[in-house]
Amino acid sequence: MRCPHRGADRDRADVIVMELETHRPELAGYCYRMLGSAFEAEDAVQETLVKAWRSRDRFDPLRAPLRSWLFAIATNVCLDMLRGSVRRARAMDLGPAAEPGTPLGEPVEPAAWVYPLPDHLLDPAELAVSRESVRLAFVAALQHLPPRQRAVLILRDVLAWSAAEVAALLGTTVPAVNSALQRARATLPATDAPPGGVDEDLLARYVDAFERFDVATLVSLLHEDATMSMPPFTWWLSGRDSIRRVLVASDAPCEGSRLVRTGANGVPAYGQYRDGEPFALVLVETADGLITGVTTYLEPRLFPLFGLPMSSGSPLRTKG
Repeated sequence: MRCPHRGADRDRADVIVMELETHRPELAGYCYRMLGSAFEAEDAVQETLVKAWRSRDRFDPLRAPLRSWLFAIATNVCLDMLRGSVRRARAMDLGPAAEPGTPLGEPVEPAAWVYPLPDHLLDPAELAVSRESVRLAFVAALQHLPPRQRAVLILRDVLAWSAAEVAALLGTTVPAVNSALQRARATLPATDAPPGGVDEDLLARYVDAFERFDVATLVSLLHEDATMSMPPFTWWLSGRDSIRRVLVASDAPCEGSRLVRTGANGVPAYGQYRDGEPFALVLVETADGLITGVTTYLEPRLFPLFGLPMSSGSPLRTKG
């Protein structure tokens, strides 16, 4: 027979863990916007929950709700991680578009890039109402802000916290929060309008043309101002004609590829397999029945994060 006190303690611990875990999706979205990397966001959320567990005896629900307490811990974790770090960006934030025929150049270190976030890590309710706030363009724009201003803007404009709640979280005053928010809004670079709903017919035609490497069809699906980029290279293209010229001149690197659907940053995404092996994660943005942007992350280590198998012949465990 087990000691009843030990059993009660274990049950209470299980309840606390479960309660902490219910906040993981919202914390993941917050930390991702702060850090610009799904890998770092997962680390930050895990560290937040571990810190909360270890200091659970110091939590006072009369002073602040559990959610606020967890966000305060997460903010400090993110601010620590951002000290001395390089600002993450997209290829189009690092230089002008390349001319067709220009070589890719040398790859840039992973710390330079805004990395995608799997949709399945986000709170579904939050994703439904603020999909545009996890788009790559918006997350990259956030990286221009100083870390504390970034936290204020996310908490106030994305998560709809009051100025008083943010002031309490950051240990500052309401006027200071309002001032930081005003500076952040003035500094935040403008981003394109968010995409509309998912056009499944368009995506089906894209996948079919991609896997057959049907250049004419692929080009016909592009918006005239479409962009294409391939991290970790700073090389990127702007405009349907430039993309067409590159695709026509290529040696059909996508022919015979297989695409497996997932979701990233609120837009459709695909794991691309070549010869049965993971090759790239492809994010596809659409608007008005056309493809407006394709970001191809040549980074197979993203596949496990997205629940994608490491072989196209393996059972699929896709999420998102």
